[in-house]
Amino acid sequence: MGLMVITGASGRLGGRVARRLDGAKRLLVRDAGRAPDIEGADVAVAAYRDGDAVRRGLEGAETVFMVSAAEAPDRVTEHRSFVDAAVRAGVRHLVYTSFMGAAADASFTLARDHWATEEHIRDSGLAFTFLRDNLYADFLPFMVGEDGVIRGPAGDGRAAVVAQDDIVDAALAVLRDPGAHEGRTYDLTGPAALSLTEVAAEIAAATGRQVRYHAESIPEAYASRASYGAPDWQVEAWVSTYTAIAKGELAAVSTAVPDLTGHPATTLAELLSKGSAA
Repeated sequence: MGLMVITGASGRLGGRVARRLDGAKRLLVRDAGRAPDIEGADVAVAAYRDGDAVRRGLEGAETVFMVSAAEAPDRVTEHRSFVDAAVRAGVRHLVYTSFMGAAADASFTLARDHWATEEHIRDSGLAFTFLRDNLYADFLPFMVGEDGVIRGPAGDGRAAVVAQDDIVDAALAVLRDPGAHEGRTYDLTGPAALSLTEVAAEIAAATGRQVRYHAESIPEAYASRASYGAPDWQVEAWVSTYTAIAKGELAAVSTAVPDLTGHPATTLAELLSKGSAA
């Protein structure tokens, strides 16, 4: 296995992959001071938008694990800059963390960004593997307000939420044998699609709190988030997470996690019982 570059290595996903991946590897981060201390790994510093720095950071790499950039209105531009730099650096294979239901007309606005990125990778000529993650099960407890209510316009829709550790395990399986997964797109989900009423019940059972779900209307959802002072694009992204659930776009359950990892996908109850979502 040739040199592997792991991006986002100072974050939750990239950091876990970097720590567990054997072989020659380089960590590509925006801030060298936040790079994890991993024996045998060297560190390169580059922001995705800085194509020259990315090219230098990727030189000599055979495979790159590309964690999607932080949510921003120009994220697709950043991704395209990164992909173009990877081509110039001579990278062979890009493993990209995308999102479930990525499509040009996806209800979840940020899934449209992922689709545009996937299309650019396809057009680049790079070998690729796309890991389309469902919503992170780890973050569901943070959707609960101080009053114990999950609010959003998800109706009775369902989402097959996935544990981050399962995503890491799946990514490692791909990175350890990238050729076997060339040209593949994997939907990474949990073992069941849950309604937010069921999510609230699971969190209540695990924490002992009283937690419930309130199905907002779309106008209510925008109004309840107006006080955060977030830009319009971000508020739309937050609200569209729930409308994607309402429309069933996150409900499909895939066998990709067990197929890739050899172990069952983690249930929300199992995740909460470990305390890893706290």
